[in-house]
Amino acid sequence: MQEIPRGGMVNNLSTETETHDARSRLVISALRLFAKKGFEAATTREICEAAGANISAIRYYFGDKAGLYRAMFTEPVGETKCHTNIETYLGLPLAEALGSFFTEFLEPLKKGEEIRLVMKLHFREMIEPTGIRQQETGANLKLHHEILVAILKEHLDLQRIDADVHRLAFAIIGMAVHFYVAQEVVATISPQVLNTLKAIDFLAERLAGYAVSMIEGEARRRAQ
Repeated sequence: MQEIPRGGMVNNLSTETETHDARSRLVISALRLFAKKGFEAATTREICEAAGANISAIRYYFGDKAGLYRAMFTEPVGETKCHTNIETYLGLPLAEALGSFFTEFLEPLKKGEEIRLVMKLHFREMIEPTGIRQQETGANLKLHHEILVAILKEHLDLQRIDADVHRLAFAIIGMAVHFYVAQEVVATISPQVLNTLKAIDFLAERLAGYAVSMIEGEARRRAQ
């Protein structure tokens, strides 16, 4: 099977599928090896061997080893992302806005092993930083925070954003982040919380409810 299509447009389903499969195999093989060994120790040759790909495949699909490593922090997470337009969430009832937010935020958990490897890679990056994690995830995390701050500003009917709004936004998103960071702990204590796709959707619904209660509590505090 041809791993890297040569020049010209893809003009048949078979070639398109092979291209997608080769790239996907590189992503998952690289994810496993980078998570296990780190950026420096994992070689492009062993990644290609594990993926059953030609050694030039990394250059074709990702540019270089750093480009492949950078993809590890975004591609395995999946295609579902929070709306890039914050206005999408505004004007919605509070529970609906938060339900949409948490459903999208938790969607990658449905990837199972892949997302566990991504988290392992994040932990390794904290110990052996390359700077790539901060570049790739910082903007996305900032967007999540900005969405929550906008929701809070609207539903608390605020004229300006103060430190307490940021504190509450961090606390709300922290509930969801915990289920990424502590997947193994959750699986040990209460596996039914994350062990099915339906359970993850139900978790998003519950987190939205908890967040509504937190926001209502903040509204009462400010009214006093």
